[in-house]
Amino acid sequence: MAERLMRRLAELATLSDMPGGLTRLFLSAPHKQAVEKVGAWMREAGLSTHVDAIGNLVGRKGEGKALLIGSHIDTVRDAGWYDGNFGVLAAIEAVQAAGELPYAVEILAFGDEEGVRFPQTLSGSRAVAGSFDAAALAGRDADGVSMGEALLAFGGDPGGIAAVARRPEDVLGYVELHIEQGPVLEAEDLAVGVVTAINGASRFAVVVTGDAGHAGTVPMVMRRDALAAAAEMVVAVEAVGRAHGDLVATVGSLAVHPGAPNSVPGRVNFSIDVRAPVDEARYQAVLAMAAALERIAESRNVDLSLTQTHDAPAVACAPRLQARLADAVASCGLPVRYLPSGAGHDAMAVADLCDVGMLFVRCEGGVSHTPEESITMADAQVAVDVLVGFLLNFAVQN
Repeated sequence: MAERLMRRLAELATLSDMPGGLTRLFLSAPHKQAVEKVGAWMREAGLSTHVDAIGNLVGRKGEGKALLIGSHIDTVRDAGWYDGNFGVLAAIEAVQAAGELPYAVEILAFGDEEGVRFPQTLSGSRAVAGSFDAAALAGRDADGVSMGEALLAFGGDPGGIAAVARRPEDVLGYVELHIEQGPVLEAEDLAVGVVTAINGASRFAVVVTGDAGHAGTVPMVMRRDALAAAAEMVVAVEAVGRAHGDLVATVGSLAVHPGAPNSVPGRVNFSIDVRAPVDEARYQAVLAMAAALERIAESRNVDLSLTQTHDAPAVACAPRLQARLADAVASCGLPVRYLPSGAGHDAMAVADLCDVGMLFVRCEGGVSHTPEESITMADAQVAVDVLVGFLLNFAVQN
């Protein structure tokens, strides 16, 4: 199974807008080609297939209430082979290996998890959950093409998106396999881990304003150096992240004005990203961070503007699905490691519909969203084995 899975992942990676690399954007020609190829593999595994109004590829096996298994087949620019794609193709292998089950299974190959082409993101999974905002169809890409126009060209139906939504009473739950995109499993020499929650996230735009001046003529004691203040603030943000368990805090961008080697910086703009699996911990950390930044601004006699630009709540994975995934891991003779997800996933949107669970697979160096993204064939086999065990155990308990 793993050999075929890895071969198919390599084949799928050739469907790209980027010569010599992988870029597959939502509703692009390579996305259409990927839907056709993955659909053929689903049918080979005994699933019936269709493409819904938003462009999701759906493979179904069985009758009655369905367990949903999914991930995405769109990518970031200059991507790796495994982010999203692994979860879809591993699900095909597992469903085929599990054989007949006393419940239905739907494998969902979502588009637009990455949100690279249009301002909206998670369009496919939001449609399935019934939370898609039709206003997103007016959003345009860099070439001026709207999502609605691209969807029509793809063969989709903007007017039919509402009908994509599943009814909660028809769904048994949702499970997603995904590479970890972080270093924890590799550091602990573990092939897989059970996800406890998908972190909530808060983002801020920060502006620190002092006085620009000549680097040679303004005495040190008279300076209102915005960069010196911002540097201290960056360290304070890091300290907040280090002090709060699973919480992480990051300054990812910083711009200095006027940005000349012979000028005292008069203004600095920087970003803050704070994530945690528990929202209350994140809110308390944000308050501590804001207080620290205000103290620094006051002590350095600079002005501070802190504007929130994004807030997304944490999504907890259902205890019942965590337990069954853990049982499947243990049945493979492996220790069970629970860990949160710091990255967003389609499961965040599907949680509006039903219980969600996730299984992480070790990736080399914790590297993702680059061509260096890598997993081993052995770990791929473990992941498929765990999912097969989960499917069979799920059959007994539902």
